Amino acid sequence: MATKQATLPRSGAFSKGYNFAYAWEKNAPVTEEQNAAISALSHAVAERPFPVNLEDGGTAVPEKESALEEAGAMDAVLVNTHQFYKWFAELESAMKSETEEKYRLYESTLEERVNTCDGILQQVDDTQNLFEELQSLHSSVAIKTQTLHDACDQLLVEKQRLIGFAEALRSRLNYFDELENASTSFYSQTMNIGNEQFLPLLKRLDDCILYVENNPLYAESAVYLVKFRQLQSRALGMIRSHVLSTLKAASSQVQAAIRGSGSGKNAVTEGVEASLIYVRFKAAAGELKPVFNEIESRSSKKEYAQVLSECHSLFCEQRLYLIRGMVQQRISEFAKKEALPSFTRSGCAYLMEACQFEHQLFAHFFPASASDVSSMAPLMDPLCTHLYDTLRPRLIYEGNIDSLCELVDILKAEVLGEQLSRRGKSAAGLRPILQRILADVLERLAFCARTHIREGIANFRPSDEDLDYPGKLERSTISS
Repeated sequence: MATKQATLPRSGAFSKGYNFAYAWEKNAPVTEEQNAAISALSHAVAERPFPVNLEDGGTAVPEKESALEEAGAMDAVLVNTHQFYKWFAELESAMKSETEEKYRLYESTLEERVNTCDGILQQVDDTQNLFEELQSLHSSVAIKTQTLHDACDQLLVEKQRLIGFAEALRSRLNYFDELENASTSFYSQTMNIGNEQFLPLLKRLDDCILYVENNPLYAESAVYLVKFRQLQSRALGMIRSHVLSTLKAASSQVQAAIRGSGSGKNAVTEGVEASLIYVRFKAAAGELKPVFNEIESRSSKKEYAQVLSECHSLFCEQRLYLIRGMVQQRISEFAKKEALPSFTRSGCAYLMEACQFEHQLFAHFFPASASDVSSMAPLMDPLCTHLYDTLRPRLIYEGNIDSLCELVDILKAEVLGEQLSRRGKSAAGLRPILQRILADVLERLAFCARTHIREGIANFRPSDEDLDYPGKLERSTISS
């Protein structure tokens, strides 16, 4: 039994209980009967069943160890109170140890769970820290991205500004760069007035000259201006040469057609000659119309105004070359066949009609210049001068006051009043010469009237014939 007692666990609690039991036994001794009762009670307690509520959740003490302890407890024989208290203390300690074991396991489990939760919390904290760091990095990236976007927008704005500046600079440099292109084109062997690129190139050249003139502070602008003007002079010279050659060719075609018709140089207003002189000439010189229109549209510039005036002169010269002979011949025929009043009427009417045809032809080629009477002066003046030169000798020798009065009436009422007003601007070029003829007639009439008053009235000496009344009146009536 001593061996079994030696295998029981010992602890501080057991020593304390033992000392307490020993002191109790010494101070309160019991009898044999009391020891027997206590022994029976101890056996009863030892055989007490385990509580129902603790059977399923028993301690994790191994069955072998519990069985050994139970066997030792059951085999222990207590002989005195001291052994009882010692055994009881050891039993109580063992039971308490077995009871506390499940709580220790539960505590261990809780500690594991707590540690697991702490680990999870630590991971959550780490994750949160990483998330905050990620959010901080995201904010930094967003700020940098926005900064980059702003920088890109600023660069785009700067790019557009530079592109605009480059385009503006290029648009200005284009005027200077055009010098080489224009020089190459104008000095090309294939360049002529009939080329479809000529007029656009001439317009571009004018734009360059205007731009350089308006910007004299640009580098070498004076040099470029001189070169541009040289090209312009060359182009305008080409226009003059082309106009002259085309008009001469048209005149030659008309003359050849007139000679081929066999009608001679007369009857300018008749259908065949009108078709030859006007319609044929209009068709032959039709290619000049776009050139004339282009020059008229720029006549506000002195260079083009001068070229336009030269074109007017060239046109009038060729037309005068064609119709002068026929007009002179027709006026001469009127002078030979008709009396002075009738000749004056017929000659003025014919000349007005010829001038109207010429004005219509001139207006076809020069629509903007047709309203200016002076434009056709090189053509109208020679024709009118021939009529005046034919009428004036006969006016000088005309001494009949009645004929002179009739001439005044014809010129003033019919020609200047009715016919000239009806034809409008087409015959306006005749007005100066007609007024000059009228002035000469009035001068001759005044001279004849003064002569008649002086000789026929102031110094009148009646003869027998003058005094023969009513015989003189009768003879005058019969002769008329």
